[in-house]
Formats: sequence, structure tokens, C-alpha cells
Amino acid sequence: MASDEHSLDCRCCSHDSSVPSSVHQTLEEMDFDRGIWSAASNGDFKGVQRFLEKGIDPNVPDLSGYTALHYASRRGDYEVCEYLLRKGANSNAQTKGGATPLHRAAYCGHLAVLKLLLSYGAVPAITDDDGATPLHKAAERGHQEACEALLQHTPALRTAKDRRSRAPHDLVREHPALKERLRPEMPT
Repeated sequence: MASDEHSLDCRCCSHDSSVPSSVHQTLEEMDFDRGIWSAASNGDFKGVQRFLEKGIDPNVPDLSGYTALHYASRRGDYEVCEYLLRKGANSNAQTKGGATPLHRAAYCGHLAVLKLLLSYGAVPAITDDDGATPLHKAAERGHQEACEALLQHTPALRTAKDRRSRAPHDLVREHPALKERLRPEMPT
């Protein structure tokens, strides 16, 4: 068959013109949908529990390097995060872009999850590929309580600079009190 005669309705391949192209899923998308990451992302505690009971490693990453703990942290799901951590999830696992679950919780302002991660040994000084700490992420989104918790745990974060030489206070846009609170101490 000549290539110019090939159509989406042919019988020689799996194309089916009755199914819109947006309905087709990649294998990676199907793996995600059937994996522990989807259960964690959707707050499906029982689903996460079933995966771990079947012997799935809580630290198994998806193709982007995100673990179930990254997804649960982003969602702010304390129950799923705590369960994953009790079952051995790494609180410092990094994605291909360097983000940790603490980066995700800080960015979304999930204070309870942030404190839980810290209690399980999450290191707030870890930077992502942009050089941002979790404090940079919380400051960027104006999450004052998350910023306070991170500063209380690791005061030196106040002066941390990302790859563009920005300190956390440089990222605060709409919260003057937070910007002032994050400002590095002026030398005397």
C-alpha cells in the first residue's frame, strides 16, 4: 500500500477513525493510571494500601521521577503521606527536576504535610534544578505558615539563593509582611 493511500480508517494498523485521537492513551499514561501514583494523586488511601500490600516499593518513581509521596504531598493528603512514610517512603526522594515531596507540600502550602515530612527527616536545604529550596517555593506562593515552619526548622534558608541569585524574599509578590519577615538580616 502506498503511503499516500494510508488513512486513519485503514485495516492495516490500529487506527480507528471512530475514536477521537484525544481518547488514545500512551503506555506511560496507562501505567500511571494503573499505578500507585494515580492512587496517591487521587487520595485513594485504600488503593495505595493495596499496592503496598502487593509488595510495590513506595519509592518507585514514575517516568518523571515522581513517587507516590510527591503526589500525596502535592495533594496535601496527610493520611496517605503518613502511611507512605511509615511504609518506608523516602522523604527526600527527588524528581528528575530535583523536587522533593517537601518542595511540593511547601509550594501548595500544605502545612500539616510539610511538618510531617520534616518529622520524617525531610531536608529543607535540598534544592531543585533551579536552585530553589522548599522555602523559595512557599515564598513564591505567599504561604506564610509554611515559610514560618521552614524557617523555624532551618533558619539558614532565609539567605539561600536560587540559580538566578534570588533569595526567598525576592519571590514574594503580594504579601508585604511575609516579604519583610523573609528579608535576610542586614549586616550591622
